[in-house]
Amino acid sequence: MTEQQKIALEEAISALKGKLTGDMFADMEVRDEIHNLEMQLKGVKPIDSHFDCIGCGS
Repeated sequence: MTEQQKIALEEAISALKGKLTGDMFADMEVRDEIHNLEMQLKGVKPIDSHFDCIGCGS
């Protein structure tokens, strides 16, 4: 992953965090998107991948 890609992911995460309302149910979809982007940033397999996740054991 290039430095530009990392910066783009970090910016997307920050933008999504700005959309959080504090209502757990209303924020579920946004939190899922944030989680998936953070996993990509850290090099962990996203949920929709075909391979087992080593990081979280799913």
